[in-house]
Amino acid sequence: MCVFCQIVNKQIPAQIVYEDDNYLAFNDIHPKAPIHILIIPKKHLESFHLVKEPQDRELVKGLFDVAWKIIAQQGLPGCQLHMNSGYDH
Repeated sequence: MCVFCQIVNKQIPAQIVYEDDNYLAFNDIHPKAPIHILIIPKKHLESFHLVKEPQDRELVKGLFDVAWKIIAQQGLPGCQLHMNSGYDH
């Protein structure tokens, strides 16, 4: 089981900043910026560019909706959005 699945399953603790039925967002344990939040789908997706099912493609697209919600909730004046996928990043 990958580390993100373990966080989703609450087997590894995380400082959660957002959660709904499909997504989990939490503070990075090794932040590269004063505010560094990771947003993941709760469903394990090996790599977003390999996603074929329409519902999984919608799940990937929804990551940006979650980012928008977090930016609004935290009152951030700006941000950088980066997407990592798979193991070779």
